[in-house]
Amino acid sequence: MSTALYITVTLLIFIGLLFAIHHLVRTYLRYRGLRIITCPDTTRPAFVEVDALHAALTSTVGMTDIHLKQCSRWPLQQECGQECLAQIDAASEQDQVSGVLMRWYQGKQCVYCGHEFKPLHWLDDKPALQSPEGKLLEWHQVPRESLETVLNDYLPVCWNCYLVQFFHSQYPGMVVYQPYKHGFSGSDVARGTAEQSPVGTLSSSQPVTFEVAASSGPGGRIV
Repeated sequence: MSTALYITVTLLIFIGLLFAIHHLVRTYLRYRGLRIITCPDTTRPAFVEVDALHAALTSTVGMTDIHLKQCSRWPLQQECGQECLAQIDAASEQDQVSGVLMRWYQGKQCVYCGHEFKPLHWLDDKPALQSPEGKLLEWHQVPRESLETVLNDYLPVCWNCYLVQFFHSQYPGMVVYQPYKHGFSGSDVARGTAEQSPVGTLSSSQPVTFEVAASSGPGGRIV
């Protein structure tokens, strides 16, 4: 490597580090310190502090993960859903929504496959939501002002089922639900027990198996 190229690469790395450090410090300063919020559970004021260092570090990869570091109602109510994050005015609207939803899924079950959600992490594929009308939404489609309605009325959808539902909506002829793989008998199918449970309304008590066509022609299917 020539001297000029070496110096250029070194300068680029140095400039990149400066920008990263500036971004980290700016995000940290934005979230640090105590704040007064209205607790959604008691509708009374409470003091909270966001984990500013975690928020700053996660912001470097494109998604700021905000969660509380401490609250005046802890430790008695430490297992709350942290819905008050929607009131953190330093956060962007999307960060507020993501911060609340990250904890909302825990312990719930996917409405399609019945999979129980484990604690989500900021690098995980994000699950989706199903509205009372059956519409699927991703997190970025949830406005902050509708967050309370979403938490009360919407249903959780795991990432895998969301992909299946999305694919089925785009290519309905290429996704086949196979009832015989779930213990349905021929009489069940004849009565419509299985066939009348279309993609999108499958019972969460049954495991989900789909066959996705790899091409529009005959054959070429993967399970």
